[in-house]
Amino acid sequence: MFKAVIDAETLRDAIDAVSSLVDEVRFAISENGIELKAVDPANVAMVSFRIDPEAFEYFEAAQGDIGVDLVRLSDVLSMADRGENVTLELDEENHKLKIGLNALSYTLSLIDPSAIRKEPRVPDLDLPAHVILPGPQLRKAIRAAEKVSDHVILGVSDDPEDMFYMEASGDIDSLILKIPSRELLGMKPGIARSLFSLDYLSDMSKAIGKAQEVKLEMGVDYPLRVYFSLSQGVDINYLLAPRIEQE
Repeated sequence: MFKAVIDAETLRDAIDAVSSLVDEVRFAISENGIELKAVDPANVAMVSFRIDPEAFEYFEAAQGDIGVDLVRLSDVLSMADRGENVTLELDEENHKLKIGLNALSYTLSLIDPSAIRKEPRVPDLDLPAHVILPGPQLRKAIRAAEKVSDHVILGVSDDPEDMFYMEASGDIDSLILKIPSRELLGMKPGIARSLFSLDYLSDMSKAIGKAQEVKLEMGVDYPLRVYFSLSQGVDINYLLAPRIEQE
């Protein structure tokens, strides 16, 4: 049993944050909300999200899993107007999800959860440094780096002062961004420096840019862990594996 009402834009933003990496997912539904964990086909990036009951106008659910094609769901949600609510109701007997948008009614066929790739194990990482900055600022920096390279270095330095930095170098051009701790929303000092694919960061940044603040946890040649909330009760986490820098 599952029936819920939520702001369509809130749900669409959460779905888009996941569909930038994977097309099909298993939603774990319970009285505590909706959760998922998924890894992209290349095993480079992981995404997880949680929508708490408080994010919904109405929420009633029993524990269970459903498999969803995110592309098709996102297409339906794109029909909603700003400020419009969407109604979701599970038809267990026919394995379908009923979606209501005012006068419009859709019926989305579900995927057998057992046919979807197994939920990944989230690694237990103790990353030494983190920074917190506005989502739009990070999105802008990633877009700037894309203009000069296909990869970027993210790091934290304490020389000459605690700061977050980003470096991107191409065949001709280069880019350096430095933000001292006093201009960040928050920071845990520590030495961190890793190289990452801009293809993945660019896909992630579409959702990141909608967040008021984003937390980046980093280490030396360690994965990047990204935390942010799209609205109250809607939390997104990304984990991105590093590339090995060439000497």
